[in-house]
Amino acid sequence: MTPTPISALGFDEPSLVERAQSGDSAAFTTLVEQYQRKIFRLAMNITQNTEDAEDVLQETFLKAYQHLDGFQRNSKFYTWIVRIAVNEALMKLRKRRGDKFVSLDEPLETGEEEVKREVAVWEGNPEDRYSQEEIRKILDEAVESLKPDFRTVFALRDIEELSTEETAEALGISVPAVKSRLLRARLALREKLTRQFKRKGEDVFAYL
Repeated sequence: MTPTPISALGFDEPSLVERAQSGDSAAFTTLVEQYQRKIFRLAMNITQNTEDAEDVLQETFLKAYQHLDGFQRNSKFYTWIVRIAVNEALMKLRKRRGDKFVSLDEPLETGEEEVKREVAVWEGNPEDRYSQEEIRKILDEAVESLKPDFRTVFALRDIEELSTEETAEALGISVPAVKSRLLRARLALREKLTRQFKRKGEDVFAYL
């Protein structure tokens, strides 16, 4: 029986993965084309470097292709390649900066804790004082200043809009750990933006 042409499938991820695992290179190319922009954006959010992000993109799909037979299809293909991309991006950070930061696989205290919440408020509308480009630059710099583990979770949840469960699965950590890191990331951003604007008005996260 002649296989259904790729163009006739639309984007059916399970079918494309199955065909790619059977040696259909066109199916794998379709998966790459579907997700390459998202993976590049994720890599940029973690590495904050275009050259590194391009390397991460290439390495992610190369490793995905090399280990495609090992993908068990117990999760979404996108979740699987996100984990590959995150690992590659964090390796880039370690090599480039020599940073010493907590591994995503290292246990994290996720118990309830009292955290001082500094709510950023400004007088008037920030858009009256800053252009959209300036606001975006300020936000990008604030995100860049986060610790890599926190920035990664923030990128997956609040930028790529993965669910908490999908983020946990992609990173190989628990749901409580995702929630804890996301909370800390948001609070750190709120504090940094508070210092940046230093005036009273609207909530920071209206502009995130």
